[in-house]
Amino acid sequence: MPLPSSITPTAGSVLRDVFGFDTFRVAQERVIDDVMEGADVFVLMPTGGGKSLCFQIPALLRPGVGIVVSPLIALMKDQVDALRSAGVAAAAYNSALDSEQARRVLAQLHQGELDLLYISPEKLISGGFLDRLSGIDVNLLAIDEAHCVSQWGHDFRPEYAALGQLRERFVGTPMIALTATADKQTRADILRVLRMSDARIHISGFDRPNIRYTVLEKHKPAEQLMRFLDGRRDQSGIVYALSRKRVEEIAGRLVAEGVSAAAYHAGLPAEVRRQVQEGFVRDDIKVVVATVAFGMGIDKPNVRFVVHHDLPKHIEGFYQETGRAGRDGLPSDALLLFGAQDTVTARRLIEGNGNPDQQRIETHKLNAMVAMAESVTCRRRVLLNYFGERLAEDCGNCDVCEDPPQRFDATEDAQKALSCVYRVGQRFGIRHVIDVLRGADTERIRLFNHTGLSTYGIGSDKNDAEWQSIIRQLIHQGYLEQDIASYSALRLTEASRPLLRGEESLELARPRLKGKTGKRRAAAHLTSAADEALFEQLRLLRKRLADEQGVPPYVVFGDASLAQMALEKPMEESEMLAVSGVGQHKLEKYGAEFLDAIADYCVAANDTALRMTPEQREILNAARQGLDLETISRQCGRTLTDVSEQLVQLIKAGEAVSPERLIAPKKYAMIEEALVQAGDATDRERLRELLPPLVADHEIGLVCAAW
Repeated sequence: MPLPSSITPTAGSVLRDVFGFDTFRVAQERVIDDVMEGADVFVLMPTGGGKSLCFQIPALLRPGVGIVVSPLIALMKDQVDALRSAGVAAAAYNSALDSEQARRVLAQLHQGELDLLYISPEKLISGGFLDRLSGIDVNLLAIDEAHCVSQWGHDFRPEYAALGQLRERFVGTPMIALTATADKQTRADILRVLRMSDARIHISGFDRPNIRYTVLEKHKPAEQLMRFLDGRRDQSGIVYALSRKRVEEIAGRLVAEGVSAAAYHAGLPAEVRRQVQEGFVRDDIKVVVATVAFGMGIDKPNVRFVVHHDLPKHIEGFYQETGRAGRDGLPSDALLLFGAQDTVTARRLIEGNGNPDQQRIETHKLNAMVAMAESVTCRRRVLLNYFGERLAEDCGNCDVCEDPPQRFDATEDAQKALSCVYRVGQRFGIRHVIDVLRGADTERIRLFNHTGLSTYGIGSDKNDAEWQSIIRQLIHQGYLEQDIASYSALRLTEASRPLLRGEESLELARPRLKGKTGKRRAAAHLTSAADEALFEQLRLLRKRLADEQGVPPYVVFGDASLAQMALEKPMEESEMLAVSGVGQHKLEKYGAEFLDAIADYCVAANDTALRMTPEQREILNAARQGLDLETISRQCGRTLTDVSEQLVQLIKAGEAVSPERLIAPKKYAMIEEALVQAGDATDRERLRELLPPLVADHEIGLVCAAW
């Protein structure tokens, strides 16, 4: 350590003399004191909050070497380079080293020449490295990015979970786990996995008040991004996109527009990535367009903006990435471009994960991210509430606060929703609670006998979208919480009690009249040629039906209803009922023909994936796994008839479904033979006559749809 041996260093002197800071940030000194006392410590600090000093300073003050587990080679390199430049004896041990470099680092370790050794979790727990450490004076164990330990975290890594053995191998050595992004469930899991039951816990506020949060509905993203960058040409910023291809496309467009920009992703040569990173740090490159890994461990204080061109998969990632802006405390911007297709893409990526538990966790986190993007509540309030921190008042520094929506007295509606959560036992998710409130007749409601609850049907005056907005806002404001460990079940918080007892009132925001809305929508605005083409087809259908009945076309459906159908493309009856101007009677009279027309249009336009419901996706995935109808019915909790009807809709929408894999071979052969005899798949009465009772109607319908 670069201090004269005659001086007994203190945390303050190391902070000043080694790192060049005069004062500690919030909580840093308390954490350092706990580690110096030999205690285990859990630290949750916002991105840019100074977590590294919490273990670097104790490692310099205590005899021996501090072992730091870090997940990314780039992050290790940046921190080791920074420490060496400050005169600290630091090294990294990871797969990027050649054999000679690795031998040199191990020699330094055994000769007591290192203050800090950064190591990847794979290297630490493999190849006898832990045995090698048994003869070393290890003064602390730091687990950086500790959320990687937990299956509930947004970046779970199995090799991190193996770090639980450290507590038993290094008895008496203080362990410090650090993260910037961990919700309540993740925090508890970190402590459990790392066996830190007696850890002292330090949780700093998550708020970064200097960052202004804005969400724009993605329309023409290239133009929206350029408008945002106009006037910011001399500022440093990061633009995040999900795919390497899109990263390169965006970077190319920016360069063509005269922006000092470069692409960064894992598919580029290491030397190119190094040049981009160094150019950005040196301000030679103003804007880096990157996949999400870029920025970890880069301590660049003057990043003035972060743009998410695509929807992040979780709030943890969004928070971490936007936190790379404004580390110097000066005003900075975080912009998210959000479109419905982003959600579809993200769900497909999740469905590609074969682990059902991980799919469930990732779906929960994606739903929370979508809820934030669609929120009509202060963005910062939503963001902080996700991590368990409540704001006393709206922030005034986000797009919702600067352009607030219309508000209404929601006390009675909130009491209905909270009561319903309580009546169903605080063990069901948003979808089921809304179904009970609206008095829906579903298999799940009948199964649990929820038609007999006092809250069944008390919210039938509102549609799905309105109740979803109310419940989301109750979550965002801390009256409800979702238990990720219990399939995202809604639970009441302590804050809900006075509201339920009538001791306080509540105002909520009305959903903005854009995008997907409920029946209060007065008119729809068509934003694309595709929407207009479907609208014209629906108008022709309406005219034909009206002429057949001798009534004016508006008697069938008004233009606003057709426009909303063209925008939202309902695929099932429940979605059609959510369209303004569609009641139960009109649904029964006209619904089937309009649903068929929309499905046919989507097949021709290759637009079906955009409108697939979560239930349909679950059923389709099960069918493609080779499961039969009965197994799918049990797995999805739906009747055989319902599963078959959903599959028929998917077949009509152009999805590849193989009925011969879903139905018993003998039954399928009988239906196929009957179809050949009848010569017409639409003549159901004739087919029914040709087939024995053991062949069910839903099985006949499924084969006919595919035929």
